[in-house]
Amino acid sequence: MRRKLVVGNWKMFGSRPANAELLAALMAARPFAADVAVCVPFVYLQETAATLAAGELRWGAQDCSTHDQGAYTGEVSAAMLAECGCRYTLVGHSERRAQHNESDGLVAAKAQVALARGVTPIVCVGETLAQREAGETEAVVKRQLSAVIHQLAHCASEMVVAYEPVWAIGTGRTATPEQAQAVHAVLRAQLQAATGHAAQMKILYGGSVKGDNAASLFAQPDIDGALVGGASLKATEFITICRAAA
Repeated sequence: MRRKLVVGNWKMFGSRPANAELLAALMAARPFAADVAVCVPFVYLQETAATLAAGELRWGAQDCSTHDQGAYTGEVSAAMLAECGCRYTLVGHSERRAQHNESDGLVAAKAQVALARGVTPIVCVGETLAQREAGETEAVVKRQLSAVIHQLAHCASEMVVAYEPVWAIGTGRTATPEQAQAVHAVLRAQLQAATGHAAQMKILYGGSVKGDNAASLFAQPDIDGALVGGASLKATEFITICRAAA
């Protein structure tokens, strides 16, 4: 059985006092029956690492550059993330795809450089409301994932995939467990055809995951955890979600 993974995505939120309080609450709530990680803004990586280093909780970033070094002002490389002890980095989050025009090819390249530096990419895929209503969900997520599978080749089984329907992110709308499971099953079948190791790979659900819907989502056979946005900033709520993954 695949061990669940719950990842908090703080997005561009946080302050040193708020972060310290949140991380202290997470540390105090251990142990969890699931793997737990937080993906924090770059400027908070070092202090997050220092706080969590003594326990089993992991940390990661929200993006990485495709370059190792060079004249790329504002970029942060996967090598730098590795130096900060990052276990994970998000790549291809819907906000990056939409607001920064990140293509499938760019997302795939970021996943490749992250893996090359020992940082596990959490590859985000998902459809907009218009695409869902047009019946394009399967085609969209398979296209997005296919680019990464092709780029990673024999290493594709080492990534984590996160299905995040864009229409359910921060909107209060959540895919029903059945809707989410249907897409997860499609993704696992695609991964199995490409890698032969999909039974061991984690596919997370992201999209307005909360304490009151987490258990029903985690009960689905192909949902291996969650990528949690706003609720990951509230200690009680995030801990409830983590415990629902037992």
